[in-house]
Amino acid sequence: MRLAELAEPLGFESIWQSEHHFTDYEMTPDVMQFLSYMAGRTRNARLGSMVVVLPWHNPLRVAENVSQLDHYSNGRLVLGIGRGLGAYEMDGWKVDMNDTRGLFNESAEALLTALRNGHMEFDGDYVKQPRRDIRPAPFQSFLGRTYGAGHSPESMPVMARLGVGVIVFPFKEWEGVRANLNTYKEVWQELRPGTLPPKPVTVGFCVIDEDAGRAEENAMKYIGNHYKGVLKNYDFGGKHFANLKGYEHYAQNASDFEDVPESKIREFVDLMPYGTPEQVIEKIREVDSFLDLSAIITHFRFGGMPFDQAEKGMRLFAGKVLPVIKKWDKGPFAEINRALDIHSAASR
Repeated sequence: MRLAELAEPLGFESIWQSEHHFTDYEMTPDVMQFLSYMAGRTRNARLGSMVVVLPWHNPLRVAENVSQLDHYSNGRLVLGIGRGLGAYEMDGWKVDMNDTRGLFNESAEALLTALRNGHMEFDGDYVKQPRRDIRPAPFQSFLGRTYGAGHSPESMPVMARLGVGVIVFPFKEWEGVRANLNTYKEVWQELRPGTLPPKPVTVGFCVIDEDAGRAEENAMKYIGNHYKGVLKNYDFGGKHFANLKGYEHYAQNASDFEDVPESKIREFVDLMPYGTPEQVIEKIREVDSFLDLSAIITHFRFGGMPFDQAEKGMRLFAGKVLPVIKKWDKGPFAEINRALDIHSAASR
């Protein structure tokens, strides 16, 4: 929490938090509650959910919480939503993973429509909701400031149909991520000709040091530790994906994660912005050249890194990297897109 409170004074433009349960992988079971606290500790920083996992929630409750937080923060919320992937968490919430695609699709449609219209009414296979007003009424439109987590190729058409931007996570070479984004853009253009989708957001685990050798050593240690934690939490090498609807991409790639040699850890680490300030800038520039980003969410503490080391890296990044990348002309980030109103009304 102390590191999060440093973000705004150091010049970072937004604060993000994910949702996880039941283990020490990440310990924020209620992302809206955390962001509500941060809304009171900040004045200007955007507040991003990365992400609210919709199959674990009643969408009407999510709509109320989102609307209330947006009022608290004077419209600073950036809404991130996702389907979820961890079997242990799904089991804890008694959610059948075969149902998560349908649950997500219907919950997302009900939620986004409610935030647009001010009420929720839905009769689907998974979500059945009699009409109820959202109180307090939505503060302002979420068109253009909603993002969906996109891990797999199958997620991209879904996000395009919903009319939301994409948060992409680095688990394969950036060329492959770009191919997925091209699919997203194609579906978007088919549904909303004449409009442009929001540029994507990505996540980077950052280790920065004035000494290049020390930065690389710490990157292998702490980013590597985090990577092992990710594989454990999501059980990417598990055989359970083979029998699940909607997780075909993970079933096809499960064998790649049965063993984690040092070379695979190195591949993951090399996707990340680590090194001296100059090297970190070049890595972010390289990723941007593939994805044409609107923002990058940088993590500074993970994998058991000591707090003082994380803070030192965060301050170094703020002092020597932020001033450079803020000068890049990346266009608007998470701004309300009135052009989508016409297409939203047409789709209704």
